Amino acid sequence: MDTTSRPASESKEPLRNEAVAIQTTGLTKRYGKDVLAVDNLDLTVHEGEIFGFLGPNGAGKSTTIDVIMDYVRPSAGSATVLGYDAQTETRKIHERVGILPDGYGLYDRLTGRKHLEYAIALKRSDDAVDDLVDRVGLDAAAADRVVGGYSEGMIQRLALAIALVGDPELLILDEPSSGLDPNGVRLVREIARDHADRGKTVFFYHILSQVEAVCDRVAILNRGRLVAIDSIGGLRDALGTGSTVTLTVDAVPDSLTLAELAGVSDVTVDSRTIRVSVDEATAKVDVIDRIRDDGATILDVTIEESSLEDLFSAYTGDAPPRVDTSEVER
Repeated sequence: MDTTSRPASESKEPLRNEAVAIQTTGLTKRYGKDVLAVDNLDLTVHEGEIFGFLGPNGAGKSTTIDVIMDYVRPSAGSATVLGYDAQTETRKIHERVGILPDGYGLYDRLTGRKHLEYAIALKRSDDAVDDLVDRVGLDAAAADRVVGGYSEGMIQRLALAIALVGDPELLILDEPSSGLDPNGVRLVREIARDHADRGKTVFFYHILSQVEAVCDRVAILNRGRLVAIDSIGGLRDALGTGSTVTLTVDAVPDSLTLAELAGVSDVTVDSRTIRVSVDEATAKVDVIDRIRDDGATILDVTIEESSLEDLFSAYTGDAPPRVDTSEVER
């Protein structure tokens, strides 16, 4: 990816930092005197990243998106998107961003095809409707039916297709797998990876399952403030949550010497199962080797890492948000 900016004399376009997709500096948003939705947020999302933006309900995630898309104005601080100022160069941003927001509205009496034709005209792109329909796995015949008869999953696929119009440099997705069946969820991950592999940026917010599966880095917001930002592995290391190694053996040795190993925090034994909690990655191999040295034959090994839900709870003190799965794609 070429990150060299052209001299200002060569173009009327502003100089851009090609390496940064989203940057906020001291971003603050107040509603009245009592509500501080976003508090002095400094955030950098790099081009080519798949980035997760998480937090409890009311943490300020949606407000942050609203500010960078200029749906609302900040009380203080600044934001840039793809090098453009979020408040003074909004049109340039909207031309380059595809967004699937919470609570998007579609027109019940228009077909899926008409929705996409309108989006293509608005973005002044040369996308083919059939290619977009195929990319999101929407049935070709369904594209010519009115949206009022769509299932929740079909609506979600159409909304994702609309977000993809113009092959945006930045794709912002809020709960993109809501209502989708497992094949649809996998498709969302594939689209995100393809987008990033081509040097473009994907910004997930709200959703945990997609973030854990594909994101390069994760930011966690709580009460308007950034409380953590790192890879998921980095977040685990920072909290020292470690891993649990579960081993099934032919027979538990009379004397286990695991507790003396560096990085081992707890050992429990149940019949022929040994569970070992470790705080350091290198301890996992040491545990396996030591059990063998103590005379046991290992029949099976599983290693369980702290989930993103565990990390979310540890950083925010809240249970992670849940997606309503009572109605899925039919």
